[in-house]
Amino acid sequence: MEDGAKALFKPMRFPREVETLPNHFYFTDFERHVSEIASFHLDKILGFRRTPPCVGRKVNISEEFYPLVEPELHKTFFISPAGNVCFHGQCTYYCDTSHAICGNPHMLEGSLSIWLPPRNILERKPIKSPWRRSYNKRRKASWETDNYYCINQVKVNPPYNHGRRIYDLMDLAIFDYLTGNMDRHHYDEVFTFGNDSALIHLDHGRGFGRHSNDELTNILPLLQCCIIRLSTFNRLFSFHVGPKRLSDLMRESMAKDPVAPVLTEAHLKALDRRVGKILDCIRSCIKVNGPAGVLLDDVLDFPYYLNQTIKIFPD
Repeated sequence: MEDGAKALFKPMRFPREVETLPNHFYFTDFERHVSEIASFHLDKILGFRRTPPCVGRKVNISEEFYPLVEPELHKTFFISPAGNVCFHGQCTYYCDTSHAICGNPHMLEGSLSIWLPPRNILERKPIKSPWRRSYNKRRKASWETDNYYCINQVKVNPPYNHGRRIYDLMDLAIFDYLTGNMDRHHYDEVFTFGNDSALIHLDHGRGFGRHSNDELTNILPLLQCCIIRLSTFNRLFSFHVGPKRLSDLMRESMAKDPVAPVLTEAHLKALDRRVGKILDCIRSCIKVNGPAGVLLDDVLDFPYYLNQTIKIFPD
């Protein structure tokens, strides 16, 4: 950009109606530009505001991309047999002719996200999520099979044994359950503000892949820890009782995006279904541990605390 700012463009690889193949692992799936757009709107509606702004855009490959790329990348541009302008760039995965990105014939739809300022301006660092997956097709991560993982492995260690961080991760688990994103291996911390700052949620391209599947493992952090901010619970409950459901709010919020409709109706309806399941999880936790053991009353600005005697969520 003219002022030196940068943005991240994720191109459309296939129509938004195409779902993730059931036999594909989460780490081999293509990313979806509509997931980046929808995730920004969802983050805003939930009141988290931890995702950089993102908007849909249609670009002309020949006029807006080709003149700006490095000369060595020009050789990755070509005309397909169908007469469309295509390119594949240079990267570790999927950067070859058989995985090229093509326009129609020159125009390409995608998502455009704000690129965060350089680290010398906004000091930050990526942190491995304690609930990251194994990224192995033959084995699961330990948290996927240990119901006491949160109590024995997470809440007893810094930075999760004090402050807001553990509650931020509960928000993130709820967020990823709603979107269906299984590719959450890191989160970003604004290091300048230490443990009292909110997380930054980046990289949502592998969400909204299957509207028919509600990925239970995404919500396991909430089931294992059985804690949640009251403000987050209130927001989820408001989606359930109305007057507007989450699908209605998302539909309205994304209506004016340049590539609207961003999500299919099936994905919007899935959001409402998943809200109900999250509330069922919270209800079960409260039944075992009581409201005071589950809900952090941040609405009245009470100090953060951890209930180390929390009982495990029943099977």
